[in-house]
Amino acid sequence: MSSTPRPATRTDTARVLGQVVLPTLAGGVLKRRPKVMALAGRLRLDRPAVRLLRRLRSRYGPDPVPLRIPRRSFALVLDAGDVERVLDRTPAPFAPATREKSAALSHFQPHAVLTTRGSERRPRRRFNEDALEWNHPLHAVAGAADTAVREETARLLAETGDRLDWPAFNRAWWRIVRRIVLGDGARDDDEVTDALATLRYHGNWAYLRPKDRGLRERFRRTLARHLDRAERGSLAGAVADTPAEPGVDPYGQVPHWLFAFDAVGMVTLRTLALLATHPVQAASARAEAGDAMGPSQLPYLRACVLESVRLWPTTPIVLRESTETTEWRTGNLPPETTFVVFSPFFHRDRERLPFADRFDPDVWLDGRAQQDPALVPFSEGPGECPGQNLALFTASTMLAALLADRDYRLLAPRTTARRLGSGRRLPATLDNFGLRFAVTKP
Repeated sequence: MSSTPRPATRTDTARVLGQVVLPTLAGGVLKRRPKVMALAGRLRLDRPAVRLLRRLRSRYGPDPVPLRIPRRSFALVLDAGDVERVLDRTPAPFAPATREKSAALSHFQPHAVLTTRGSERRPRRRFNEDALEWNHPLHAVAGAADTAVREETARLLAETGDRLDWPAFNRAWWRIVRRIVLGDGARDDDEVTDALATLRYHGNWAYLRPKDRGLRERFRRTLARHLDRAERGSLAGAVADTPAEPGVDPYGQVPHWLFAFDAVGMVTLRTLALLATHPVQAASARAEAGDAMGPSQLPYLRACVLESVRLWPTTPIVLRESTETTEWRTGNLPPETTFVVFSPFFHRDRERLPFADRFDPDVWLDGRAQQDPALVPFSEGPGECPGQNLALFTASTMLAALLADRDYRLLAPRTTARRLGSGRRLPATLDNFGLRFAVTKP
């Protein structure tokens, strides 16, 4: 087949760049920019993007739509089945290590599996899967992690009293993350995670900003000191216990684990906002939290977390780059085409999902969500996040600790508080940085 799928017009390409790509880049791909996120929340920027892609699908059909971008080949994925195909056939012919992603992540993790192609990728991926125990609902560190989460959450509630906001939550969250990933000895080491945050801000600019190799080396040395301790009950201990093939660079995989936990914190507070405004679901979550004894899978709270990620994906744009010519219904696309999956479009597609704009955790318990190939809260296929279960465990355990003996009323942002609890369509954008709660004992 020599033809190609019908390309977007220059006008439609400009609309995609202006309404989909630019807002995502402005918000921060690797490290969110709070002021931009606040503006996006006020303007509800994801809603026009979803409407645009719906119109494009109607205009161009289901095939990936090539965009008219000079000297590069980009194609916008518009069909749920094509999302499944692109993600299931990772890393060949759809490689996750796109040029843009590699340029961004190399600011702080040049040897991470997401930036790796060729023969080195498989052993690095295998090391991540083994160390993170990706196919186990509860990681071997779950006992120590449960203790860390509950201790830090109790301290958080004692310190904040009758108000809870993002800055206080975030400080407690990073103490939890450092204890889980690096061990209790890293609890108060803000330096290691602050350095990573700065490098991630640099990574937002990808190849447009020179690499700060001095800061990256200082971060690497600080991180290595904690990993060298290999503290039992932490992922640092798991790194020490996991065999690594030559070229894996075990320590070089850990920055991504820390990076990923930042998004999990955002999701956790957004889930609390949903539960604070949905009393029926909150009652079910609180009942489950009250029954938990020690490390638990907490299926309902996990479903709440997954639903929060569906509603507001932490990775709104998923990229794959083709390693060979790929055949579609109406033609072929060349090698080195970057396929763009805008997950908010698929997660809020009212033409496919009756529950698109409401908070319905049950869809993750009764199989409806799993039946849809384009609902990808942690990606899918061979590139699926290997730390998914540990992330869900940490978020659901903290929510259980928060809900155990406290009630929450969402105070801010005010318009968000009204819309979340109104019974209307949930907002397309939710600024986690602006969330503030009134906290009371029942």
